[in-house]
Amino acid sequence: MNTEKMKALVLNDYATGILTLENVDIPKVIDGHVLVKIAVSGTNPIDYKIRTGQAPYAMPELPAIIGTDMAGTIVAVANDVENFAVGDDVYGLVGGVRGLAGTLAEYVLADVRLIALKPKNLTMREAAAIPLTFLTAWEGLIDKANIQPEQTVLVQGGAGGVGHMAVQIAVAQGAKVVAIASQAKKDIIESYGATFSDYKTQSIHECVSEFTGGKGFDVIYNTNGGTQLEQVLEATVPYGHIVSSNAFTEINLAPSSLRNVTISGVFVLWPMLENDRRQHHGDILKIATQLAESNQLKPLIDPKEFSINQVVEAHDYLADGKAVGKVVIDIANI
Repeated sequence: MNTEKMKALVLNDYATGILTLENVDIPKVIDGHVLVKIAVSGTNPIDYKIRTGQAPYAMPELPAIIGTDMAGTIVAVANDVENFAVGDDVYGLVGGVRGLAGTLAEYVLADVRLIALKPKNLTMREAAAIPLTFLTAWEGLIDKANIQPEQTVLVQGGAGGVGHMAVQIAVAQGAKVVAIASQAKKDIIESYGATFSDYKTQSIHECVSEFTGGKGFDVIYNTNGGTQLEQVLEATVPYGHIVSSNAFTEINLAPSSLRNVTISGVFVLWPMLENDRRQHHGDILKIATQLAESNQLKPLIDPKEFSINQVVEAHDYLADGKAVGKVVIDIANI
């Protein structure tokens, strides 16, 4: 590299949420880390919540570079790193929260425990769309609920960011999967090998009746919290499992407690924020790579393209619910 500076989007004020393209120092490589030249940054709801001061549990000290997911190419490796090399294409959920610089920049210093080799059959855009959503889905379905072949699994928001990953993970595990979404996304759901349910025309009770013979689902993955979480408290089998990646509202758990239901929350940012269990994220992404390369995992990418100068527009597009699948930011050629 001929320069010690890089271009990065810098957030200076949560009140305005304005991002400024600035020249900042390229991070120096430290033990346990690699320097990655970013091709694409993945966008998630947490990104615009951080930018606009709505996520006090995750917000970095300002000024800060935000952005969570990324895919790119390693350009420098610490002396103690043995499992990655210069030239490797990698991806991961690596920064943009308290204590870690983010991915809306030309380069990012990435903890090697948080990354994995990019699937060879996916583009950088596709790879950048995987980490946060796949990790969130995997931690819920596998780490928490331990889903098994032939179990019945219901995914609420089955074509959303986390939801479409949960559907594919459950199908790959051999589960019988029902995914709730809008009629416009029926083909997407069915392409993953799941059964589609239209949220506008079929109630949760009707889902239980039609797809489980009235017994209830073994596992339910809830992505939207609130009333949608309340709706499924009685929709599992006794001793069933409900997982939510959005359990941030107060609800009465009596209906589920009376059925001995386990309810698990997933907070995917914990390893980054607390420097705890980071290697588990890297290990999960290795599985994502294997699934992708065996054609069992395909990220859903919204076709609209955004450059690093259009991040606020991308955040608004995502927040307005206009996206079909993941929104990504092209970083290369800034």
